[in-house]
Amino acid sequence: MKHSNRREKGTWKRIWGYVGKYKTYLIGVFICGLVGNMLLILGPLLTGQAIDQMIGTGAVKFPQLLKIILILLLLYLLSSIFQWLMSIVSNVAANKTIHDLRQESFQKINRLPLKYFDNTPHGDTINRITNDLDAISDGLFQGITQIMSAVISITGCFLFMLLISPLITIVVLVVTPLCFFIAAFIAKHSANSFSLQSKTTGELNGYVEEMVTNMQVLKAYGHENEAVQNFKEINQRLYQCGQKAQWYASMTNPTTRLVNNIAYVGVTVLGGVMAIQGNLTIGKIASFLTYSSQFAKPINEITSISTQIQSALASAERVFKFLDEPEEEQENETVDVLRNCRGEVEFRDVKFSYRPDVPFIRRLNLKVQSGQMVAIVGPTGSGKTTLVNLLMRFYDVDSGHIMIDGNNITKMTRESLRSSIGMVLQDSWLFAGTIAENIGYGKEDASKEEIIQAAKEAKADSFIRKMPKGYDTILDEEGSNLSQGQRQLLTIARVMLMDPPVLILDEATSSIDTRTEITIQRAFTKMMRGRTSFVIAHRLSTIREADIILVLKDGDIIEQGSHNALLDQGGFYYQLYNSQFNVPGE
Repeated sequence: MKHSNRREKGTWKRIWGYVGKYKTYLIGVFICGLVGNMLLILGPLLTGQAIDQMIGTGAVKFPQLLKIILILLLLYLLSSIFQWLMSIVSNVAANKTIHDLRQESFQKINRLPLKYFDNTPHGDTINRITNDLDAISDGLFQGITQIMSAVISITGCFLFMLLISPLITIVVLVVTPLCFFIAAFIAKHSANSFSLQSKTTGELNGYVEEMVTNMQVLKAYGHENEAVQNFKEINQRLYQCGQKAQWYASMTNPTTRLVNNIAYVGVTVLGGVMAIQGNLTIGKIASFLTYSSQFAKPINEITSISTQIQSALASAERVFKFLDEPEEEQENETVDVLRNCRGEVEFRDVKFSYRPDVPFIRRLNLKVQSGQMVAIVGPTGSGKTTLVNLLMRFYDVDSGHIMIDGNNITKMTRESLRSSIGMVLQDSWLFAGTIAENIGYGKEDASKEEIIQAAKEAKADSFIRKMPKGYDTILDEEGSNLSQGQRQLLTIARVMLMDPPVLILDEATSSIDTRTEITIQRAFTKMMRGRTSFVIAHRLSTIREADIILVLKDGDIIEQGSHNALLDQGGFYYQLYNSQFNVPGE
């Protein structure tokens, strides 16, 4: 419990770090709340005075009564205006704070290393930046506004009750602490439930995102029933923890109202006795009953929103945990910008592992001259993509060095390194926008003519011109209104437009038909001329002309040489090649 309290205090402190930037708005909220609630609190006092102006039948002091009624109308009008202003100012402060948090969360995505996204469900990350931030806005800031109003209202009502009758006020104060004990009890038991609810919601969103993204594969393998069962299991857990959290939340209002009603009965009885004795007027009793009700109402609201605040705190903890994730190592001022890259690449005694206790690449040495084509082959999991990830600095080596043009890549900015390397991946990525915008993604200042020329070189121009609006055709999310092969052609055109000194082709033609592949290979040959190229390929027919073929297995280079030389060796590459082109038994 102590750990939980320290954690909540730390969360509140961090939230204040964001809210505190807008102190002017908070001061405005406080002033509007103070004035609005104090004007509202004066109402019952004047109402009691109005009742006392009606002494009996035919004994009503109409001038004084009319004056009090007009003052009451003015008070309630002004109170409503200030309450309205408080709501507007508090919403502005909340929206500005959430805007900052959402902005920082999205910027955090760009600073996170690739391994975070490899190990974290995408849906969970999306949930933190959307649903959790909305929960903070709806819970904390709405709760803070209500609490501020409640404190002002409770204080004001207490002072006026004390002014009317100290004795009856003591009765109210004796019963009131029970409400706070109930709220503390509920908050204590609901915090963990709401935290688990937020976590499970993120898990559910991650699973749904995964299933929707891969719906074609899901249907192809007939796993619909299994997917439904898995969803039911997660959804059942969410239901259980949500039900438990809401059960505690539902206890709050009835129990506090019961306590307040008991207090109300006590006030009524004692006030009636004092009126009979002549110690209180009927108007003062009416005023006190109204104040006791107003005194209890904010307490009920505070206990009701305590569960909502707990939910918001749980969401805030998840957001801050995301913001605290280790980032890519920051570059210091001594790093250089890679300029005029020639494309000489060298791996010197490189060691790397995804997990510290499981070595993957043990000692990799490789030297590539400028303009050479390097093909990387090997079975699945042999380290082909890892080699590329290390070159791009998506991951950093554990030991050893990777050099470009004789310079250690850790001594140059990531931006200049990555802008010198063009990548065409097996999985094509397109965004919602025009075809021209997608091709021009790698070169911000590209002209329309350059984009069209790149598309022609990638053999994409012909199908683009058949689209409804040609290069101005709007693509759906991830280019779902194109075939897989067409999406791949656009990503190839994107790299051709970028015109980098170093190329990485990771199964770049895997989704293209054989006839188009031949045409694309010719375009690649033209594009790779004079550039250093790393080609990851499973179709060994596409790499016969490579200057160097690296054969990887379990993170190590087991064979290295030209196509003919490796065939003459009769080793692992020979077996791979023949497994693709020879039918067993013939």
